Amino acid sequence: MWSNFLKSLVFVLSFQASVASARELPDFTELVEKQGPAVVNISTVQVAKSPQQTFPGLAENDPFFEYFRRFFPQQAPHDQEVQSLGSGFIISQDGYILTNAHVVDSADKITVRLTDKREFKAKVIGADRRTDVAVLKIEAQGLPVVATGAPDALKVGEWVVAIGSPFGFSNSVTAGIVSAKGRSLPNDKGENIVPFIQTDVAINPGNSGGPLFNMKGEVVGINSQIYSRSGGYMGLAFAIPIDVALDVAGQLRTSGKVTRGRIGVSIEEVTTDKAESFGLGKAQGALISSVEKDGPADKAGIRFGDVVLKFNGKVVATAGDLPRMVRNARPGSQASVEVWRSGAVRELKLTVGEMPNDNEAEAAPRGGKSPTAEANYLPRLGISVSERSAEQKTPRVSGGLVVEEVRGSVARQAGLQRGDVILAIGNIEIVSLAQFNSVLKQVPNGRNVALLVRRGEGASYVAIKLDER
Repeated sequence: MWSNFLKSLVFVLSFQASVASARELPDFTELVEKQGPAVVNISTVQVAKSPQQTFPGLAENDPFFEYFRRFFPQQAPHDQEVQSLGSGFIISQDGYILTNAHVVDSADKITVRLTDKREFKAKVIGADRRTDVAVLKIEAQGLPVVATGAPDALKVGEWVVAIGSPFGFSNSVTAGIVSAKGRSLPNDKGENIVPFIQTDVAINPGNSGGPLFNMKGEVVGINSQIYSRSGGYMGLAFAIPIDVALDVAGQLRTSGKVTRGRIGVSIEEVTTDKAESFGLGKAQGALISSVEKDGPADKAGIRFGDVVLKFNGKVVATAGDLPRMVRNARPGSQASVEVWRSGAVRELKLTVGEMPNDNEAEAAPRGGKSPTAEANYLPRLGISVSERSAEQKTPRVSGGLVVEEVRGSVARQAGLQRGDVILAIGNIEIVSLAQFNSVLKQVPNGRNVALLVRRGEGASYVAIKLDER
């Protein structure tokens, strides 16, 4: 009797627990019903000329040429249509649509299909490859429009929903959680200007350009990229925050182009070793590795070796924060920059410049073998160096020491290579070997020193712990 009672009690409690658990699971049905009609399918056609058929290896006077020409006649070049699919969403009742720039790149024909099966020809109002955002326009009125939310309010672990057309299956719904925020992913120019939202929502080819919703039914991002070794979904998807996309879209609609701020510096992450080298209490900020001559930062007095801690009052926690803050600053506006220099905080003022369409880096020549390499061996660093010859100097890089040989383990572990040019130690520019040795003598054994090293087109800081000898 007691046994049956206990079994019944266990069953009832298990059932109640299952019901309670089910009630805690999110319900996406209302969100999809309300917001789904504003999500569109985008198909593009690119027309390409097919190559003319030829007979490789056969000249016109070859006896077999006439045989092949007669029995295997050449086909005249003809147009080939290359089709692709993507997604998008409507942001205004009169037909403006947001999507990814790569969805409509080089398209000769763009067709937008709504959930009610209506199809429209679309034109590109503008596209920005740096953020991968594009604005389309269709001729229609009274269209359903998405609501937009605040990406900054998203919390890691929060449920999010994607609607799109993976592999052409229109209006497919997938769900997951926010895995991380503010992910830095370089674009094709190597710039980190979008603080991507990382999710585990299933995103596949065809989802690109589609919306990412929060549980309030608000668009918080545009699904843009996936990380995959197979070409399909592997649990890592990235979305462009909607506030970034709308800012770009607004500029494209009003002026046809996007203007961004720049200050003319190269930066790198502050590691624990580098923080110690510069006397910082913790690894934070953006370390300046080079300053463009006569650029906004140079005119404001910013130097290489400075660590930017704040920009316009906002904390620069990591190096990836600074480019996004500068990008959002309007060209011509005044900005305050808080930097760490020589053990103290300094506040500087600068006028924000405008980012050009294309950035071309000037390559610096690499050093060559010097007959005095043995005489200039530096045991505390484990490297041999030489002063740069007149032929190796350029207007851009006139000083520095050339690394001739790497012997010590600490230098190898730090990644130094033969041909690197040491431009500075900390924020002190190196003009000669004697001066370099003089500065190095002031650093105690076992301490980290930060060497500004130029390799190829770029320069970055390398932290090396001085050998105990």
